[in-house]
Amino acid sequence: MKEEGIIIKFKTIENPENKEAYTVLKEGFDKKAMIIVLAECHVEYEGRARSRLDKGDRLILIKKDGTFAIHQELNLDPVNWQAPGCKNKVKLDDNQIILISKKTKPTEEIKVFLDTIYNITYYNCLDTKDLEIRGYEKHMVDLAWEKPELIEKGFRPTRREYQTENGFIDLMGTDAEEKLMILEFKSRKAGTNAVKQLKGYMDCFKDNKEFVRGIIVAPDITDNARELLESLQMEFISMNPPLDLLKQKASTLDSFF
Repeated sequence: MKEEGIIIKFKTIENPENKEAYTVLKEGFDKKAMIIVLAECHVEYEGRARSRLDKGDRLILIKKDGTFAIHQELNLDPVNWQAPGCKNKVKLDDNQIILISKKTKPTEEIKVFLDTIYNITYYNCLDTKDLEIRGYEKHMVDLAWEKPELIEKGFRPTRREYQTENGFIDLMGTDAEEKLMILEFKSRKAGTNAVKQLKGYMDCFKDNKEFVRGIIVAPDITDNARELLESLQMEFISMNPPLDLLKQKASTLDSFF
């Protein structure tokens, strides 16, 4: 959209008459824009079940990928929604504006009857970035692989996600004395379940247990888990998950302790 040489990324109207509202909604759909509607409305759904939502003030969000969501005043999740891939449109029927979202396989349809419209905005947005998340156990394993001295001096990692009959070992390696080290990582305080999980991995090497060390790596450990760990002659190493985003300046080793 351009106006006097200026690119207009959005259009908004307040308290419109129905014909004006229909025109703006149709423009938004034609431009494949994100559409936001604040209105008093009632909703009908038919598909795997049937439902009706009586009149109330709601926020309606329609995305260009077909996502269709109706939000009430409270709660995080929408009260009615359709997943991406739906066909959405607006209809003007005897001066009644109806938003329609249709899905196939299985067939589902939401109809939103706009009784009083407070605001309509459509927005031609551009956002191609992925959310970057850090702080999971995978990131702890990556860090230990890249900087093995964080585990202990002389540690040499050799395998990640090693499959055993009792599950996948997060990380394996050898210590300075060539003993095998089996490491189970937890991004939060480790409990007894983590110890039992590690014991299951250790049992796969019981024929050579004198040459194998089992280690829980986590920010902290519960008292019960520590007691069980020590009774099984296994170890705990304190390590926080890395929270620095990859696009930021790399942190020093001190930031992980």
